[in-house]
Amino acid sequence: MEETAGIYFFSYSGALGLILLGVFAMVTSRHIIRIILGLMLLEAGVNLFLIIIGYRANAIAPIIVEGQNAAMVDPIPQALVLTAIVIGVAVQALALALVIKTYKAYGTLDTKELAQRIAEESGTHVIDGIPTEEKQV
Repeated sequence: MEETAGIYFFSYSGALGLILLGVFAMVTSRHIIRIILGLMLLEAGVNLFLIIIGYRANAIAPIIVEGQNAAMVDPIPQALVLTAIVIGVAVQALALALVIKTYKAYGTLDTKELAQRIAEESGTHVIDGIPTEEKQV
C-alpha cells in the first residue's frame, strides 16, 4: 500500500509541477516561442493528470474476457488524452505557423515590440503595453 501511495504522490506532484511551470512560462515570458513552450508544458501536465486519474493499482487492461472479474483501468481518461494529444499537435503547428508569419511581417517575436509596431501601423498609441485609440481634437 505504501508503494502505491508513493506512486500517486510523485505522479500528482509531477503533473502539478508541469502545469505550474507551463503557466509560469506563459505568464512571465515576452517571447512568443517561450509562450508556446509553456503551453506545451501545460498540456503535458494536464495529460499526465488525466492519465493518473484513470490509474488503478494492480488493475488490468479494460478488455472484457469471459470468466474474468478483476479490477480494470478506466479507459475514458486514456481516450481523452489521445484526443488531447492530437488537438495539441494541431494547435502547436498552427501557433508555430503564425509565429513564422509574424516574424516575417514584423521582424521580432517580442510581444511588447509587436504591440508597439502594430499600434504604429494602425495609428494608435501604446500606454503600459496596452494599445489605446488616438483621440482627434
